[in-house]
Amino acid sequence: MLLSTDIWVGALIRRAELGGAFATVGRKGDTRAGAVLVKVVDRRAGTARLYSEATRGDGERFWMQPVRSAFEPDLDAYVERAARIDPDVWLVEIEDREGRHFLTEPVEPDPA
Repeated sequence: MLLSTDIWVGALIRRAELGGAFATVGRKGDTRAGAVLVKVVDRRAGTARLYSEATRGDGERFWMQPVRSAFEPDLDAYVERAARIDPDVWLVEIEDREGRHFLTEPVEPDPA
């Protein structure tokens, strides 16, 4: 049984806060089944990453980077396009000095 999106988002924000990061909902979508994007910003390093949940052919859920840019305006443009296509999409924004995403599911490695 999967958690509703609002509960899952709340748990992610709590994990980030317990880890010493600042996290907030940048965009609220459907509370029960909205897709989630996670933007991680390291202001000290001047970098950002965006993660989107995906499903492999075998049904395994994982997180991937839909935009291979560390430039925050590029990520924000992707989020805007995604919201036009799917108005139920959520955005969780995490600011962390170490650039951690706090996702517990598998995450595709950063591009080389």
